Amino acid sequence: MLEPSCGVWTFIWLYAGIPVMKQTNTKASSTAYEAIRSMIAQGQLSPGEELSERSLAESLQLGRTPVREAIKDLCREGVLMSVPLRGTFVQRLSVEDLKEIHEVRLALEGMAAKLAAEKGGSPELRACLAELQALPDGPELDTFEAQRIGWDFHKAIFQAAGNTRLAKLYADVRVQNSLAMQRVKNYDAERTRVVIKEHIAIGNAILDRNQTLAHQLVWDHLQKAMETKLRSLLAVLG
Repeated sequence: MLEPSCGVWTFIWLYAGIPVMKQTNTKASSTAYEAIRSMIAQGQLSPGEELSERSLAESLQLGRTPVREAIKDLCREGVLMSVPLRGTFVQRLSVEDLKEIHEVRLALEGMAAKLAAEKGGSPELRACLAELQALPDGPELDTFEAQRIGWDFHKAIFQAAGNTRLAKLYADVRVQNSLAMQRVKNYDAERTRVVIKEHIAIGNAILDRNQTLAHQLVWDHLQKAMETKLRSLLAVLG
């Protein structure tokens, strides 16, 4: 389970407008932190996998001290878990964790869609929308490529929203969401086609500056995605 105290205080500080500072502020520690977090988000480190401080330091070409500090920061955020006398592991998320992440995404992405629609989108969002519209609808559809574009699309919405604090919150939640997604199967072609259409509808609503519709479409899209993820995760857990 994630440590709720860290997440709660992080959100309180951010919404109060006070930047959250990691315990270490050196360039090397920051580099290690971002690199390890990216490895988790991209699935290079799997839930339950033990981390080797030495191996990470060698692969990142950094000293062990900044890697150690980065690991401590990620443990505080609940992305990693330190077990006394055993080691440090990538966190395994439960069904309750997934539900909490979903609730946070509803709030963040709904707000981001409204702000993006208020501004009429962005070049990055238009580019993602064009990629989605260019995807084939037949059996040649590459579901992995479609999902990659889909994640870029969600990120582009936050960029178009123009709120750096909102984008930071999303980046943190996305790492935790990636942990959950590693435990469920990828969308099949049929579901992927539905998601593509949902993304296109959201993008068009944002470009049309329809804040109400954009917010509602994002909400509906995430609710459907949550139902699919829960079914898959429950199947994995038995």
